Amino acid sequence: MSTVIAITGARIFDGDLWHDDSILLIDGGKVAAIAARHELPEGVRTVEMGGLAIVPGFVDLQVNGGGGVLLNERPDADGIRVICAAHARFGTTALLPTLITDTPAVTEAAIAAGIEAKSSGVPGFLGLHLEGPHLSVARKGAHDAALIRPMERADLDRTIAARRQLDALMMTLAPENARNEQIAALAAAGVTVSLGHSDCRYAEAAAAIEAGAHMMTHLFNAMSPLGHREPGMVGAALDVGHLNAGLIADGFHVDPVSIRVALRAKRGPGRIFLVTDAMSTIGTDMTSFFLNGREIFRKDGRLTLADGTLAGADIDMASCVRFMHGTVGIDLDEALRMASLYPADAIGMAGRKGRLTHGHDADFAVVDDTLSIVSTWIGGVPVFSA
Repeated sequence: MSTVIAITGARIFDGDLWHDDSILLIDGGKVAAIAARHELPEGVRTVEMGGLAIVPGFVDLQVNGGGGVLLNERPDADGIRVICAAHARFGTTALLPTLITDTPAVTEAAIAAGIEAKSSGVPGFLGLHLEGPHLSVARKGAHDAALIRPMERADLDRTIAARRQLDALMMTLAPENARNEQIAALAAAGVTVSLGHSDCRYAEAAAAIEAGAHMMTHLFNAMSPLGHREPGMVGAALDVGHLNAGLIADGFHVDPVSIRVALRAKRGPGRIFLVTDAMSTIGTDMTSFFLNGREIFRKDGRLTLADGTLAGADIDMASCVRFMHGTVGIDLDEALRMASLYPADAIGMAGRKGRLTHGHDADFAVVDDTLSIVSTWIGGVPVFSA
């Protein structure tokens, strides 16, 4: 019997083009082809989608939590599994569970959890994102200032060793607390170095980029702004062509006007891509939770500390796409690419994720006319159905 699965009855977006009257053929968890409907092979299992649409699964490089779990508070493989499953409900098929600044012991536990999640094949687990602790206190945001510190040799060695055992490892750091030779060593080891939570000047950011950093974490937030005499971190993100930058599109972290300006200003080939920066609230009715012993409150789509400081985001990736299309006003195709292809490319996985073309992982979301998620598939297997 054939192992090929044919997904029929759906309009298909492959990451570049839409296909009508077509079928998606899956073999061994990979995309075999998008073919004309009349080319349906004999003897294959078919799954009918009833006129819905198929889009590449979303790739989220900054996910602090979901399903009631925050990685900092539950740094184990089961916690990662819950986080991945929570975001699969909203079309995310690959993500980096993100550890917010914490102690070395918690960092080590999170790395061990990531390695276990990979070995046990947790659906949707792509790797880890260590956001801190080597940040700037001046731009700490919701990070605990008492836990922020310079990068030491043990931190460098731990991170490089972790990268050898994970498919992807991203680290957000500030030039104020990591030397350029450390950035170069991380980049040479395959760590994706992202600059963020920094008050540095443009020249300092440019030097860190020259050393090997090639990403910016949540553009505009927790970074030195674009000024007319000092371009700052925002200026570097927009001006350096090969740099990629994440963006939280929830209407609270960045105004839609600023988003539109940034999209017009960004030099290529680097791209602005979407991240959720989601916390444990996703997929729950929680009204508050704790991070590093501090209570974070959920109200009207915002997550804040008691003093009003934004503390992560209360949004899923499907909602980010809707916001970019409906409120910011960009084409749907581009909004979808910002949630799938561009982050996959930023993390060096555009050959596996972000498209539905031959040889790519069969990761996709089935959506209705409102871009609500009807089902989510990872590796050709349905993992969520509404």
